[in-house]
Amino acid sequence: MISPTFLDGAPNWVDLGTPDLDGATAFYRELFGWDLIPGGPEVGGYGMLTLDGRYVGGVMTVSEEEAPSAWSVSFQSPDVAATARAVTEAGGSAAFEPMDVLDFGRMGGFTDPAGAYFGVWQPKEHPGFGVIQEPNAFLWAELYTPDVPAAAAFFTGVFGWGTDEMKVEGSDYTYTTVHPAGAGPDASFGGLVRMGDVPSEAARGPHWLPYFAVADVDAAVAGAKRLGGTEILAAMEVPGVGKMANVADPYGAVFAVMKPDPRQ
Repeated sequence: MISPTFLDGAPNWVDLGTPDLDGATAFYRELFGWDLIPGGPEVGGYGMLTLDGRYVGGVMTVSEEEAPSAWSVSFQSPDVAATARAVTEAGGSAAFEPMDVLDFGRMGGFTDPAGAYFGVWQPKEHPGFGVIQEPNAFLWAELYTPDVPAAAAFFTGVFGWGTDEMKVEGSDYTYTTVHPAGAGPDASFGGLVRMGDVPSEAARGPHWLPYFAVADVDAAVAGAKRLGGTEILAAMEVPGVGKMANVADPYGAVFAVMKPDPRQ
């Protein structure tokens, strides 16, 4: 899992674009207990989501005409401009150029060669997450891609990630995990999945999916549905990993919930 010190190349933020800021924040408040710190005009109304006063992510209004409602994952960089050059050299492209966000940090938005969007955050006053790997906080990130080896090569070129192959207990399936440069498998923060292996996610095209830890997956799915969300991928147990499910909020933004196996 990722380190609370946020090694370069590891996820250090997630944010939600939604057409209904009030409706979305009400949904996540009921589901995860998150509160909203509204953003002012100087940050375009971008708000901060908190759990017991600790940052868990951000949220902003994005009209349906601009883009579908979605979660995005950002990775830490010591130099966003250098990362932007590495993205281009590796065959990706910039969704928007690196920019300063007041004194909080510097950000950039990119797509990999398959079209999956990801953000990059260079911390200054705002380091990123205030809590991870606790119930109702960020736990894991997963990339759905048409070509796992190609995606691994791209992100290794950009961030220096290492990869490991993990055999799923009781099956022939091999899952590719990723970890920051200079770290080992114990620092893994995410995985790469071939889109065809999960049809419900393949329909959305290449993308990153955030996982949030929960104490009870079935209760989280039932709560999401009660609040107007949708079950996208039914809850399942993965031996040696944990129990997980994919759901969408009422506006279509998909995320996963997971209770890790105690061994993890």
